[in-house]
Amino acid sequence: MPNPAHLEQTIAAPLDFTGVGLHSGAPVHLRLLPALAGSGIVFRRTDLDNFEIPAIGRYVAKVSYATSLMRQGVLIQTTEHLLSALIGMGVDNVIAELDNLELPILDGSALAYVEAFQSVGIRTQRRRRETVRVLRPVEVREGNKFIGVYPGSGYSIEYVIDFPAPVGHQSASIDLAAETYGTFIAPARTFGYQADEKRLRDMGLIRGAGPENAIILDAKGLVNGVLRFPDEYVRHKVLDLIGDLSLAGRRIEGHVVAERAGHAMHTALVSRLIKDRSAWELAHMPMKAEAEQETAAEENVQLGDPVLMSA
Repeated sequence: MPNPAHLEQTIAAPLDFTGVGLHSGAPVHLRLLPALAGSGIVFRRTDLDNFEIPAIGRYVAKVSYATSLMRQGVLIQTTEHLLSALIGMGVDNVIAELDNLELPILDGSALAYVEAFQSVGIRTQRRRRETVRVLRPVEVREGNKFIGVYPGSGYSIEYVIDFPAPVGHQSASIDLAAETYGTFIAPARTFGYQADEKRLRDMGLIRGAGPENAIILDAKGLVNGVLRFPDEYVRHKVLDLIGDLSLAGRRIEGHVVAERAGHAMHTALVSRLIKDRSAWELAHMPMKAEAEQETAAEENVQLGDPVLMSA
C-alpha cells in the first residue's frame, strides 16, 4: 500500500481485534478508530472511564519484556506491535480503545494489523507530516549492547542480534521509505526459549504465550511450526524497534543502528534524543510536494491498490 510520505494519514474505518495479552493472559477487545489530523496515536481504556494515554516517551513504564505506558497509575501493556504497524504503514493518527490492560498478542507479529489496514484503506489527511529529523548522533551503550541514531535521509535501520542456539548471530536492514514493511517486517513473530518458560511465568510474564502466538525454541531448534523467514528473529527485533521509536511522537528521519539492544535500550534512546533539543528538529515536506499531495487528497485519488500480505 503506497504511503504518501508528506501528508498525515489515518485509517479509513474502525477496526476490531480480540485476543489475549502476551504477558497477562487476559482477554481483551481492541478497537482502532480514525482520528483527526495532528492528534497522534492515543490509547484509551474503555474499562476505566475512557482514560487516555498518548503514545509518547514521557509515559513509558515497564520495559523489561515489552513496552508499556503508564499515566496517573493507569497501565497499558505491550504496545510495540501495534505502534510498529502504524508507523511502518504510515498511519499517523488513530485512537486505540481497549477494555483491559494489555493489547492482544494476536499471532505474535504485526501482520494482522497490516492486513486490517489494507482491508479498510488508509486515508490521507490535509496536514503536513512532521518528522523528528536527526541533526547529530545520539547513542546509548550498556556493556556489549548498543543503539544509536544518526543523521540521514528517510528512515533506515540496521539491527544485529546474538542469541543462544538455535538463533545465533543475525543481522537485518530496512529502509521504511522503500515501503517494504508489510512484507519484510510485519509477519515476523516474537520468540522465546522453552527453558525460560517457568522462570518467566513465575515472574508473572508470558501467561498468554503459546504455540499459536510465538516461536518457541529449544537448544535444537523450533518446537512449533516453521519459520516465516530464515532470519525471522532479527526481523522481529526490527519490528519491536520501529514500535518503540514511535514514542518520539513522530516518525524518525535518520539512520538507526542497534546491536543486541532491547525494549529498555530502544526507549532509552527515545528519551535521550528528545531531551537533547540540539540533536534534532521538526521537519516538514517541501511546499511543492505538499501542493501535489493535497491536490490528490482533494480529488480523492486512490494512491495505489491494497496488496494482500501472506504469512
